[in-house]
Amino acid sequence: MKKLFRSFGYAFKGLAYATKSQLNFRIHLVATVLAVILGYVLHISITQWQWIALCITLVLVTEIFNTMVETLVDLVSPGYNEKAGHIKDMSAGAVVIAALFALITGIIIFLPKLLLLVNHAA
Repeated sequence: MKKLFRSFGYAFKGLAYATKSQLNFRIHLVATVLAVILGYVLHISITQWQWIALCITLVLVTEIFNTMVETLVDLVSPGYNEKAGHIKDMSAGAVVIAALFALITGIIIFLPKLLLLVNHAA
């Protein structure tokens, strides 16, 4: 049981490191809070919450994997290396794909509800 608790400690230590050291991770956390607040205010459905949760998870996980890849590449290739650069670029590209998926999903879920509010208020 002690090993289990210790492993959770390491996981939270990793999340803390990502939060402290990675601006993009903090930006994604702010976007997470905004999406949750917007979902609550707009009373989105359970299915829509599932999509939002999937997007949040996908973006945060890919951002952490990007940080892992960049750190590992820097460790094994501290000097400039074209292939190392390609690896880091592809890792960042994975985050962009996840973030675009999240953005499009957010637009599909939130935009109609926001437009209804604007039209109703007018």
